[in-house]
Amino acid sequence: MTASQDRLPRLLALVPYLIARPGIPIDEAAADFDVTPKQLRKDLELLWMCGLPGYGPGDLIDISFDEDTVTVTFDAGMSRPLRLTGAEATALLVALRALADTPGVADADAIRRTVAKIEMAAGQAQPAGVAVGLGVREAAETVKVRETVQSALKAGRALRMTYYTASKDEISERTVDPMRVLIVEGRGYLEAWCRRAEAVRLFRLDRIDDVEVLDEPAAPPPYAEPTDVSTGLFRPAPDQSVARLVLEPDARWVSEYYPVEDVEELDGGRLRVTMRYADTSWMVRLLLGLGGEVRVERPAELAQELRSQAGAALRLMDHHLADT
Repeated sequence: MTASQDRLPRLLALVPYLIARPGIPIDEAAADFDVTPKQLRKDLELLWMCGLPGYGPGDLIDISFDEDTVTVTFDAGMSRPLRLTGAEATALLVALRALADTPGVADADAIRRTVAKIEMAAGQAQPAGVAVGLGVREAAETVKVRETVQSALKAGRALRMTYYTASKDEISERTVDPMRVLIVEGRGYLEAWCRRAEAVRLFRLDRIDDVEVLDEPAAPPPYAEPTDVSTGLFRPAPDQSVARLVLEPDARWVSEYYPVEDVEELDGGRLRVTMRYADTSWMVRLLLGLGGEVRVERPAELAQELRSQAGAALRLMDHHLADT
């Protein structure tokens, strides 16, 4: 095997390995990967240049060195659920199976477990795509969350939970006072007083993780009023930008996962949608992740920024390949 073929599986394994072992001595990590400490440092320097489109602070993998130890302090979204098209899931499965059989891979068992999770998600997925995370979101997990939430409501207890906010691509810890569970537009929600926001909030049940019933009683303030959902959940804000997108069949999941308007069926299974967004950088990252499965019809500024970021990513990749 050539040096570059040797390096690829090592780079793929390094970040999850280091996330699971914060503060590990570099010599120990190098021994686990059967390389010299000098080579491992070169690998870490390359990983430092990898991350999310934007390639600035908060976008790239961040690695902290403390004398002779190393810790991943920012994983550039590697803990975020990954959305794959059917074709991408198939290609990834082929690559992972080949990687698992590659001599010198540090944790072949972990790769095989990942293959099993992707196969499970692919088996349950609709044609629009496959959702895969470090823990695959299964229907049974959502049922468990719902049961925990309902038990808290019945007992009049507060909840502590981890919640993923899709519009901000952010995971946060929340303590909430449950008010009710409701279904809107086919999705389950917990309505609760959020102590962090100091306001009533709706939380999608399938975006709640690690929910825990607390011993303390739920105590929403008397002025906390239920949300009017008679006309749906989405409330456009005047400061939001508006994009018109054409989604290919494998990107239709966007219209199910994010609030969209003016949904129009096109030929070939494509979809034209209008989508509001407050953060252009977030929108660009989302669209870059869709690759050729989306086309921006407007605004022109968003399309130009998307082309610019994609070009910058390609140039950076070419530069790193030339250096290695």
